Amino acid sequence: MDAINPALFIPPVPPVPPVALGLRAFLRAIRTNALGVFPDEAYRADMTVRHFLGRVTVVLNHPDLIHRVMVENHANYRRSPASIRILRPITGQGLLLSEGETWRLQRRTIAPALAPRVMPMLARHIAATAQEAMDALARRIAAPVDLLASMQNLTLEIAGRSMFSMEMGQFGGDMRRMLTEFGEHHAQPHLLDMLLPISIPAPRDFGRRRFSQRWMALIEAMMAGRLREKEPEAPRDLFDLLRAARDPETGAGFSPAQLRDQVATLILAGHETTAVTLFWALTLLAQVPAEQDRLAAEAAGLDLGPEGAAAAMPLLVRTRAVVNETLRLFPAAFTTAREAIAPEQLGDVLLPRHGIVMVAPWVLHRHRKFWRDPDAFDPGRFMPGEPAPPRFAFMPFGAGPRICVGAQFALTEAILVLAAIMQRFEVALAGPRPVLPVAIVTTQPDHAPAFLVRAR
Repeated sequence: MDAINPALFIPPVPPVPPVALGLRAFLRAIRTNALGVFPDEAYRADMTVRHFLGRVTVVLNHPDLIHRVMVENHANYRRSPASIRILRPITGQGLLLSEGETWRLQRRTIAPALAPRVMPMLARHIAATAQEAMDALARRIAAPVDLLASMQNLTLEIAGRSMFSMEMGQFGGDMRRMLTEFGEHHAQPHLLDMLLPISIPAPRDFGRRRFSQRWMALIEAMMAGRLREKEPEAPRDLFDLLRAARDPETGAGFSPAQLRDQVATLILAGHETTAVTLFWALTLLAQVPAEQDRLAAEAAGLDLGPEGAAAAMPLLVRTRAVVNETLRLFPAAFTTAREAIAPEQLGDVLLPRHGIVMVAPWVLHRHRKFWRDPDAFDPGRFMPGEPAPPRFAFMPFGAGPRICVGAQFALTEAILVLAAIMQRFEVALAGPRPVLPVAIVTTQPDHAPAFLVRAR
């Protein structure tokens, strides 16, 4: 499937190493841009194997092998030590990092709060916030606009209102500053992060712990503000749903510390990943004006306000396709790493105990076996009537029992916000410098480009 349609736009990406990197180059890449660790072979083979300081790491691309690891035998795999060290300071012991029976209890308890029946309530929060943001953007279009910052602020505001029914003016600035600090100083994996067992602190863990104390104090301050309010008769937001949530098997709810960790996890996962998805969608659309026109025509005349947003969702077919194509080309979660608890035969490779399995959506979504024009921006591939990709070739939210519990909320948010933007504005990049993806925790741009925004 290597054919290239010359009419399609191919977004720029970092160069792909022709062969596997040596140790020094590999360590440099994971600290600066982890997308550069995958050699050309990874985009063509069912599996690639690397031996790294005595540890075996495999990158899986074959759907049957991915199904085996993430669905059929998922209990044999746990988060890698490096991912725990990096994510635990900012998510605590929430759903993202919990394992075993603790994870099952949390999943059973939290899933109803993010079920499809809740989406109309959350869509109202999304639409109301997006409407205000579009009005504010209309007042700023005389000069170039930083749409990365705009999307980060908007999705943080949506997260605050969806979680707490509160505007983020009091807390939003501190949250953005701390998230920036985390990305710049605590999120890059280093050699000892990968080699040491999680029971032995790595040198950078001490700074991460100090950060975590300040971050969790901020989350607790937000929760305290809500807890001072009178409890409503009906749930208003995710916080009400989480407070009321009970494990259907045991009847247990979340303790204050567990509730805090779930809130921290949902705020992080619920705004940062959606912000970068919206940014990449706008960057792609800025370079394909005809696609902008299609989305604008689709959104024209639709009520995207709080009362009409949920009803409009099924009509935003092309907008959904653009969001899916953005998630294919620039998946926020660019890779998932798991550590084997017991040895397992994967194809021709015997993965030993403590071996690392990687499923990398960045690679999988551009794999030559599964996608026509794999590097090109082509939303049409996700339109009704087009053949669907293999089940485990497109997985921006993971797969199996640990698939992202907030996937439906994230898709709803991205589709409604993108439709609101296209309904009112045209966007273009203000300068010629290419925007390249850089992956550390999420797939970020290498710089925040200026956009030109014009009212339709």
